[in-house]
Amino acid sequence: MNIILLSGGSGTRLWPLSNDARSKQFLKLLPTNEQDVKESMIQRVVRQLKEAGIDAPLTVATGAGQHDSVTAQLGEEADVVVEPMRRDTFPAICLACEYLSKVKGCPDDEVVVVMPCDPFTEDGYFKAIKRMGTGVTDNAADLIVMGITPTYPSAKYGYILPSHDMTTGGIVRIERFVEKPSVADAEKLIDAGALWNGGVFAFRLGFVREIGRKYVDAATYEETVRKFDQYPKISFDYEVAEKAKSVGMVRFTGTWKDLGTWNTLTDELETKEYGNVVTDGTSENTHVFNELGLPLLCLGTKDLVIAASPDGILVSEKRKSENIKQLAEKLKRRPMYEERRWGTYVVIDFVEFDDGFSALTKRLTLNPGCAISYQRHTHRDEIWTFIDGDGEIVIDGERQAIGRGDTVVIKKGQMHTLRANSLLTFIEVQTGHQLVEEDIERFPYDWE
Repeated sequence: MNIILLSGGSGTRLWPLSNDARSKQFLKLLPTNEQDVKESMIQRVVRQLKEAGIDAPLTVATGAGQHDSVTAQLGEEADVVVEPMRRDTFPAICLACEYLSKVKGCPDDEVVVVMPCDPFTEDGYFKAIKRMGTGVTDNAADLIVMGITPTYPSAKYGYILPSHDMTTGGIVRIERFVEKPSVADAEKLIDAGALWNGGVFAFRLGFVREIGRKYVDAATYEETVRKFDQYPKISFDYEVAEKAKSVGMVRFTGTWKDLGTWNTLTDELETKEYGNVVTDGTSENTHVFNELGLPLLCLGTKDLVIAASPDGILVSEKRKSENIKQLAEKLKRRPMYEERRWGTYVVIDFVEFDDGFSALTKRLTLNPGCAISYQRHTHRDEIWTFIDGDGEIVIDGERQAIGRGDTVVIKKGQMHTLRANSLLTFIEVQTGHQLVEEDIERFPYDWE
């Protein structure tokens, strides 16, 4: 069996801690068994899969903006399939299936389970996934989905109405799917026995590959990537689940939540203050998150979520936090903090002068043994000032050691890369008339 984890979304409901590059599934806020150690939603799901005895290879399907975050948090535990553009879940799953077939060499009869990377759930959920995989192996149905026993009528989820017919292994056949009904219609569906659609699918690899070939029939995985825009922009539910002739369902009853808003997320957190936060002990039902270097003082607050990051500052009543998305969309700009495969960076200052000349200042931290790509820029110069740690820098092929107190000037057009021997922190000042992340051209470099 192979597991495909779907990782997408912009995370604007958890603004300002989440952004296009660091969506909700990468926020390390959830408690673990280790004191003072937190984990993200995607790390929690991967851990739970292992603890449930599902020792299957993992492949994460995600966009280019989240690739480094996945690699930084999961390391060698998962392969990463990068979608060239966002085109909904059907194209993402097709691309991941072609990767399993053409790159990993999986046969068409291989059992595949697709699931979201960020559900907040319990052991029974993963036992249900095992039953789904067994059902496909036993040919109970071409496609098996997970139905989750609803706890309230919600307009946020799709619904599955099961029939009374059973297939092999006690798997229930599906009568029909209903996409995100009104609350009133959801109440009627639940009364009729409908379950939430959990977005978990199990099938044989060849089943989805055959459907995908109607749109993209490529000889290699690389050709599939180039033709990715030929897949229709449609969900897997619409394109596959609702059209399949042989669909079964496994029921899961237990804790299952989407921690997509501050209100739902803070319900599951053991700690109420994160970062440099001081309170007077009189606050009630208030969670405070501070990623800034400045101290945050909180006195006598009630039922609030307060979050401060390089992307902005939020002060909201918890009951109104579900309304953040529409307002946060108006505040969108480049991410001011990102987690990369090599470490992290935070933008600490930006200034634009009357003639259009700009200066952008970042603080970057490279993890020991990690390196940035060998690269050059067309529109900007850079000044790097190293403030802690040591490493090696290469400029136009010339390698030299660097450490605390060293300053290096990199002119536009110069090839350069950097590797950390120890935890390496430096300040980068970019200057020029066009300061954008896209101004970068990468080249291979062999450090050996």
